[in-house]
Amino acid sequence: MDEFASCSGARLFLAAVPDAGTAARIHQLAGVLKRAHHFDGKLIAPERLHISLFALSGLSEGQLCAAREAAMDVRTEPFEVSFDCTASFRGRPGNRPFVLIGEKGLRRLQSFRQMLGAAMTRRGLRRLANTNFAPHVTLLYDARSVDEYPIEPIGWTVTEYVLVRSLNGHEHLVRWPLWV
Repeated sequence: MDEFASCSGARLFLAAVPDAGTAARIHQLAGVLKRAHHFDGKLIAPERLHISLFALSGLSEGQLCAAREAAMDVRTEPFEVSFDCTASFRGRPGNRPFVLIGEKGLRRLQSFRQMLGAAMTRRGLRRLANTNFAPHVTLLYDARSVDEYPIEPIGWTVTEYVLVRSLNGHEHLVRWPLWV
């Protein structure tokens, strides 16, 4: 499991990531919204923007292998995701995530995550599959919070998902293309 080597201290998770052009557009939008809401928090860098699907930190090597096998089991066509609102999530005081959210534009993503969760369950990782899921893209963290607010939809076609190691940046360790 070379991709899991030297992962101690790092966060591991499966994620859907926007293409570079969409990441740049999301980052630009985040800058506009940061100014509009008078946030002080630092914007998430374009290359770190993502939708977390499953957290894998703290799993044993055997469980990580099972998660990788589950990821290889999932077959589906690429699909669209679209976010049409922003909001602040609850977080630690002084560190509230400001995020992109949506409903209709995220149904295929939710179905995909259910498929991936079923594959995880078949591989003995039921605990992972039974976690709550609120699909979002975090734009920044700030002391202030704001209510939900509609925006012009922004999205992309999900053509793959990745295993991300987060430690002083994001490293994409493994990519799984979507196909039938």
